[in-house]
Amino acid sequence: MKIAIYQMDIVPGAPEKNHEKVKQWFEQAASQEDKPDVVVLPEMWTTAYTLTILDQVAENDQKQTAALLSELAKQYGVNVVGGSIATKEGENIYNRALVFNRKGEQVHQYDKIHLVPMLNEHLYLAGGQEKVQTFELDGVKAAVIICYDLRFPELARSLALAGTEVLFIVAEWPEARQSHWTTLQQARAIENQMYVVSSNRVGTYDDVEFCGRSLVINPWGDLVAQGSQDKEETIIADLELKDVQDVRQNVPVFKSRVPDLY
Repeated sequence: MKIAIYQMDIVPGAPEKNHEKVKQWFEQAASQEDKPDVVVLPEMWTTAYTLTILDQVAENDQKQTAALLSELAKQYGVNVVGGSIATKEGENIYNRALVFNRKGEQVHQYDKIHLVPMLNEHLYLAGGQEKVQTFELDGVKAAVIICYDLRFPELARSLALAGTEVLFIVAEWPEARQSHWTTLQQARAIENQMYVVSSNRVGTYDDVEFCGRSLVINPWGDLVAQGSQDKEETIIADLELKDVQDVRQNVPVFKSRVPDLY
């Protein structure tokens, strides 16, 4: 499975400009003969973390962005882990991840469960209320979580127990906590024996510098690919899905678990 990650610098509060950036990126990253199987976008890529004006720039029922991602998936024949977007539903705004298959069909959505207290997210966003689920892309069982979710090992473990082979993480993770970003992803990969693929933004907004370093980590915890700290770029990696089963067989963590004693 070939992955292309868009490590993006987001235009704050400007969905149309960010849509155009993503369309241009698809043309560059997904139109060549050796195109990726899956493309991955970062968290809140239509608006950035413009929390104080989200009520003005968030989408109603994500229709515009969903239509765009569906069309791009069909046009280029690729699966799309479409990052996440601010989505209005009634009086609430959710940080929602969207996933589309090669036919442009939406196969999954996930509302970020864990809201960041350091950013007072709970004042602007509603937390997701539905249990995390897996989905399949080209027969590969996958899942997606959003940024702060990475800090909760129970979440990733529940997805691993459900058979997840590739965990996608979409984020706007700050440079101030960069060491946590890398270490926690390696930990999630090692303890759950699965690939971890992340798309993080670059640039600065509201005096916060973001750390880039989008990652692909194999089930052994080794870095397969890593983005730079500050450059908008495309990160390409090939996932050897057989490695998931090999590692799980050679180090049978899941068979060794004794959850009744924890």
